[in-house]
Amino acid sequence: MSTGARKPRALKAHITRLEMTAPPRQSLPLPVNIGAAVMRVPDIPLAYYRFLYDQVGHRWHWVDRLRLDDEALRSILHDKRTEIAVLYVNGAPAGFYEFFRHDGDFVEFCHFGLMEHALGLGVGKWFLLQALYAAWAHEPKKVVVTTNNLDHPRAIQLYQMFGFSPVATSDALVRPLSDDEILKIFKG
Repeated sequence: MSTGARKPRALKAHITRLEMTAPPRQSLPLPVNIGAAVMRVPDIPLAYYRFLYDQVGHRWHWVDRLRLDDEALRSILHDKRTEIAVLYVNGAPAGFYEFFRHDGDFVEFCHFGLMEHALGLGVGKWFLLQALYAAWAHEPKKVVVTTNNLDHPRAIQLYQMFGFSPVATSDALVRPLSDDEILKIFKG
């Protein structure tokens, strides 16, 4: 049943794929006066994942995982090659990363980001470094990530700061969630 609500127009996205072929050498302290913890979440509850995904990705037009039904999402998230960790700042969830280990050859960062309340606290670089340490602990030949022009304006710069290099670009259309999809996904 449709509510007759709006159907947003597709957005053009310029996608950049970046690769890193050696672990990071830098070390960054956690900003002062911030209590932070990064905790892996094996077998993450789907509702919690959807909450994190929406809170981190809403402003960047992350929609793909929200469109998956429970079975499809569970098969991705609970695959033993998928690793998810949540950043907590001063006791509250503040971001997450998700990566997938491709048969020992490479690790693909699927998602990385902070919630709005954590932006500007100085934890983004530190958290990315923790995520990279976790990825390289699996001893891949390379780590890859894709981003696009709908992402944070300094995303590519941040990835390059830690050793990623752009290797390919492409274009795609991103179809934002309609009001009906939002209601269906987040109905209580």
